[in-house]
Amino acid sequence: MAETKTIKKRNEIPFSETWATEDIFSSDAEWEEAFIETKTALSDYERFKGHLGESAEMLYGCLKFDEQISEVMDKIYSYAHLRSDVDTGDQFYQQMVGKAAGLWAAASAASSFIAAEILAIAPERLMELRKSNGADKSFDRSLDLMLRDRAHTRSQEVEEILADASEVTMGPSQIFKMFNNADTRFPSVRDEDGNLAELTHGRYVSFLESKDRSVREAAFHAMYETFGRHRNTLAAAFQANAKQACFYAKARRYRSARAYYLADANVPEAVYDTLISTVREFMPLMFRYVALRKRMLGLEELHMYDLYTPIVPDVEKRVSYEVAKSIITEAMKPMGPEYLRVLQEGLEGRWIDFRENEGKRSGAYCGGPYGVHPYVLMSYQDTLDNVFTLAHEMGHAMHSYFSNSSQTFTNSQYKIFVAEVASTCNENLLNRYLLEHAADKKERAYILNHFLDGFKGTVFRQTMFAEFEKIAHEKAQEGEVLTADVLCSIYKALNKDYFGSGIVIDDEIALEWARIPHFYTPFYVYQYATGFSAAVALSERILNKEKGAAEDYMGFLKGGCSKDPIDLLADAGVDMRTPEPVRAAMAAFERALEELEELLS
Repeated sequence: MAETKTIKKRNEIPFSETWATEDIFSSDAEWEEAFIETKTALSDYERFKGHLGESAEMLYGCLKFDEQISEVMDKIYSYAHLRSDVDTGDQFYQQMVGKAAGLWAAASAASSFIAAEILAIAPERLMELRKSNGADKSFDRSLDLMLRDRAHTRSQEVEEILADASEVTMGPSQIFKMFNNADTRFPSVRDEDGNLAELTHGRYVSFLESKDRSVREAAFHAMYETFGRHRNTLAAAFQANAKQACFYAKARRYRSARAYYLADANVPEAVYDTLISTVREFMPLMFRYVALRKRMLGLEELHMYDLYTPIVPDVEKRVSYEVAKSIITEAMKPMGPEYLRVLQEGLEGRWIDFRENEGKRSGAYCGGPYGVHPYVLMSYQDTLDNVFTLAHEMGHAMHSYFSNSSQTFTNSQYKIFVAEVASTCNENLLNRYLLEHAADKKERAYILNHFLDGFKGTVFRQTMFAEFEKIAHEKAQEGEVLTADVLCSIYKALNKDYFGSGIVIDDEIALEWARIPHFYTPFYVYQYATGFSAAVALSERILNKEKGAAEDYMGFLKGGCSKDPIDLLADAGVDMRTPEPVRAAMAAFERALEELEELLS
């Protein structure tokens, strides 16, 4: 009789394989004490209100107090969501997240006067106050950004309303999170051994990588059948999130939601459009890759569920978690001793929660508060793809660690635009290491295949996501209702454009938008593609041992938000204002494709 594989409950995961949330707060009771103390302290904002222009002591005293509140709030919210994300069905930690979100909203409301009041100070007076502050320049950057955003800062009353609204406008994201992680259950499918295995978010990609096409097809249909039953609910959540984005854009006097979200990092909209146009220029490379995949799999028809299985036969690349850590450590040696020391500390110091358990949040991410250390969440499966995921998330962790340890809290929070650079640079270094240590041509072909698949997902697919968001949010801004049919129509048409006529665009793929968590952080995904492009240039400099390359890169990691992200990248040797980094990435894709075609001929 076939065995049914079940997922462990959270309390069955060994302590050594969980992340060290006690490094933030030793217990839930200590968290509660910090929560109460912070909630009480919010009233102290009142002593600064209306007085910021009176003296440098009052202005900078307020900024320092606000920084202290923000730093402890960072710990309060991080602890709550880290504890909740490992078991999203746990009602206690759901309530803790809700309390933390409420406190964050209260803190935002209490401090909402600061920007408006500073901007109301006459420029000459503000300059005088800044000069009289002496040698402390830790708030210069934030003050400069306030002045730059003057046109988008509203009156004190409006700022308070916008701050209060944040808890409500988080609703669509929270609804999707609960649906996707806590409430959704997928059917079981037969694995390669004929055993019934419960389909989960964590196992889905593993099923799609299966050599057995029936396993791939069954997982694909089971996934989208489940989401299809809730298509209207999910469309309503998606539309509500698009509407909240449009609301904030209008309230902040931006011409569009995209302009609003890109302004946070001062990224020109032309960068977004250039990404899409440049990737579309190189679509023939994707069509060529699809044709190679179809030929190597020996299929009369290539389907969407055939896009992830390795096309190099008879190469088994199962990698345990312990082996993955060793490989990543070796691959990162070109970064230098400082980087390696911190990397090893993270890999061995319970920064990572890597076992799958029931109710655990899907996907992978790196988070954590300032003043502690980063935290990585994933559900590790013994696949090469998961080795890359671990390297990717540890890239984020290194970026956070070095930014936090080199900058003040206010200047440490690097922008999302550069967030994917460090993670993807790690992936590129890992890819080169694996190629250099391939046992034979077959294994080399396997790794090239993996690189091409990763490129497909990171550049082509994420750009397709970006174009989908652009179209959907434009329709929302124009007042069009984003029904499930509308969203599916947009999404399926884009799949036809991006994958070409050499593959069957299955009807179910039109629903993929419904299961992408990143869409609830609008205009985020394009940065995977731009980040990959920047990472190609940076990693090539490091691997080629160009003079100063590793030092420049460490400077970038330590930069936080002390400069605009485009300027930080320029200092490291990459100019994202041009299409050249994307073109360079496409050249790398073509080189890998040509080699794979030759190896498989």
